[in-house]
Amino acid sequence: MCPYRSEKQSSRKALLLVTCLAGFGSASLAAPAQAATGATAVKHKSHAHGVAAHSQKASRNAVATTVPERPKMRRPSSINSTGDEHVTVSTSRLARSRGGGMMRVETAPYAIQTITKAFIEAKSPTSTALDLIKNLPSVSVSTPDTSGMQGGTIQSRSLTDADMALMVDGAPAASASYMAEDIDSENLDSVSMMPGSSPIDLPATSAAAGVMNETSHDPSHTFGGLVDFSYGTNNLSREFIRLESGEIGNTGVRSYLSFSNSHARSWMGAGINERRHLDFGIRKDWQNGSYAKLFMSWNNEDFTIDNYPTAAEFYKYKSTGQGYGRKAGFDAIGNDYWKNNIDHWNQLFLSAPIHVVLTDKLQFDLRPYYNWGQGWDGSSGDFADGTTTYKSGQTIAAGTPLTSYFQENGALDVGATAKLGYDIDKHNHIELGYWYENQDYTQHFPVSVTKADGSNPSPNDAAYQVYSGGSRSYYGNTTGYEIHSLFLQDTAKYFHDKLQVAGGFKYVMSNVWYITYPGHSQMGQNLTAPLPHLSISYHFNEHHQVYVNAEGDFRQPSASALGNTAYTGTLPKNQYSIKEELGYRYNDKYVIVDLDLFNYNITNRLLTTYVGNNQTGVVNAGNQTARGFDAMFSTQPIYGFSPYVSFEYLNARMDSNIAASDADGNLTAYRTKGTQAPLSPHVMANFGLTYVNQGFFANATVHYTGPQSVTIAGDQRIPGYVTDTLSLGYHFKPVWYAKSPTIRLNFTNLTGSIVRTGVAGVGTNASAVRLMNGNLAAATSGAQFYVTPRFSMTGTISTAF
Repeated sequence: MCPYRSEKQSSRKALLLVTCLAGFGSASLAAPAQAATGATAVKHKSHAHGVAAHSQKASRNAVATTVPERPKMRRPSSINSTGDEHVTVSTSRLARSRGGGMMRVETAPYAIQTITKAFIEAKSPTSTALDLIKNLPSVSVSTPDTSGMQGGTIQSRSLTDADMALMVDGAPAASASYMAEDIDSENLDSVSMMPGSSPIDLPATSAAAGVMNETSHDPSHTFGGLVDFSYGTNNLSREFIRLESGEIGNTGVRSYLSFSNSHARSWMGAGINERRHLDFGIRKDWQNGSYAKLFMSWNNEDFTIDNYPTAAEFYKYKSTGQGYGRKAGFDAIGNDYWKNNIDHWNQLFLSAPIHVVLTDKLQFDLRPYYNWGQGWDGSSGDFADGTTTYKSGQTIAAGTPLTSYFQENGALDVGATAKLGYDIDKHNHIELGYWYENQDYTQHFPVSVTKADGSNPSPNDAAYQVYSGGSRSYYGNTTGYEIHSLFLQDTAKYFHDKLQVAGGFKYVMSNVWYITYPGHSQMGQNLTAPLPHLSISYHFNEHHQVYVNAEGDFRQPSASALGNTAYTGTLPKNQYSIKEELGYRYNDKYVIVDLDLFNYNITNRLLTTYVGNNQTGVVNAGNQTARGFDAMFSTQPIYGFSPYVSFEYLNARMDSNIAASDADGNLTAYRTKGTQAPLSPHVMANFGLTYVNQGFFANATVHYTGPQSVTIAGDQRIPGYVTDTLSLGYHFKPVWYAKSPTIRLNFTNLTGSIVRTGVAGVGTNASAVRLMNGNLAAATSGAQFYVTPRFSMTGTISTAF
């Protein structure tokens, strides 16, 4: 680890890690004691998780909800809850997915959009959560590859994934660019988007655009497993196996362990991508409703860093076929060999939620989490000028190719949420909690000599390190923050639980630091965020529901984004959002209809910028207003066909003139007030159709995103585009130990469209635009784009055993 790394929080970090690892064992001691004395306690069955806590997991077509046995009030919803005491449904008929798993009945007092296991199982195992949510109405997703190894980006209601809380089982996970690090798709039970809200007990510093939560697989009660093998376009091969322990003896403990290995070639240009991933889960339930669960994943990957094209490079590729990817061989002049542009990364993720039923009215939740990563990105650097040396003192010949690095010496995110819930009376349930988090990123930007074969060495290999004046050039920084937060919420239910009113308040206190090396220059600030929450929901009957939701949410600049941005003087302020939703839902045994109207008022907008080498920075960009509506519709199978339709209208406007400098360096501003905000298409639409007949199944999807601006100045836009997918498969009858032999084919970009679907980061301006002072801004290259990968096909054979 870097010697500059701050250790002032080391004891707390160590304590929190021990808490994570020991959480499962501690519950084993506490919960049985409660079970022994809790004869009058509620007997809950814990099968709902995360955002999905508002309705039960779905099978391929439908799942019945377990109704709590106690006739008293049901607990309020929580993104991290895993017990039925938090389910807000009133009958088992409400817990059904429709549209082939592309939509689910929801009863929460705010917008939730969920895809279930039925849809996940029809898609390619290489799919990440980003691939799975592409047809939800509130999002437009861009992915750079067809193998699922490189994540992508999300646009939602004029905001991006940097504004979202991205969670696995309610714990903060990797960014959207690295979604594949967290969990394999075979171990996903559902993925939910909450585009306009976040539960009050959520451990998140970026929920202005809501929450995306991945719910992990629960270990099976019986011994068995799952195995699959995939092969496809771009020399893709992937192997996966999961082993289930079943209940271990008479302990009630059950677990699973899975491993996958992936290999693929870059679809654009040359390059090889490889990924090795392990998931582990263990769970213990007690009869009184207490439980302890642990999920852990390890990920190791090496993939080629893509070159995101400018508009000129994109049009050249579209008109001539000349690509913009990395080169297949070493070019000492251009120095753009794919082996000199590699991302190498190791990631460990752990969450260990514990729920203890203390009495019939009192419950305690502890949810520790730990996320640690280390690695580096290498990229083509400059050339030696004859003044630098190796560590030995030998001069590096002028013109020798160099490699520049983004080296993450350590990326740490550790924290815990503790919460007490108490039934005041038959109508009111109160929750009081505390959240602590510490995030610390130490990164350096060293330079090494490129190997003779054109590949980049490890930046830690002393034989290639570059020295100047007897010292290694090793500038970098440590960025991070420490958060303390308190929250309080009361949920009241009346008229036989038809009316639900929840009101609460969360107060976040954060200490942010930014230290640069080798000079040890320091900046820091203390930030606070008051976050009120209010929701009202009314069920007229089991078919009709209306709700109103209003809350404050914020986005704190992430430590990694701060570390990638040069600052002098002050750090960016928190982004703050006031959001309101008005929704209506209808469902019966045939259809689901969901309508959500929303309004956002955003101050100190934080804008993600692309700084190269697969890294992004962040700057403040004024104020913004966004309003519109989402509509969703799906049905049960009609002669085997299950349609799904969704639509969003969005009107997002910038409320400020954004600061800029003219070509002469004079400070002024862009004329942005009242213009369309970047990454805010007015229209998005989706259509899905699922067909199931005996063993045969098929799913087709079409997504449309309208035209949008991609620069602050609004002088560069991308036109509307269409993407599509097709899945075909067949479930065979059981054969020997193979309980569910299945074959499926998955196709993407059926028409071979060459379209831009998003940007790696918003540009400032592409042309010499006129500024507020009457002068022109210097022209730039504008934004850099995600281009939809070419047609691809993946074939998979799988079976449970």
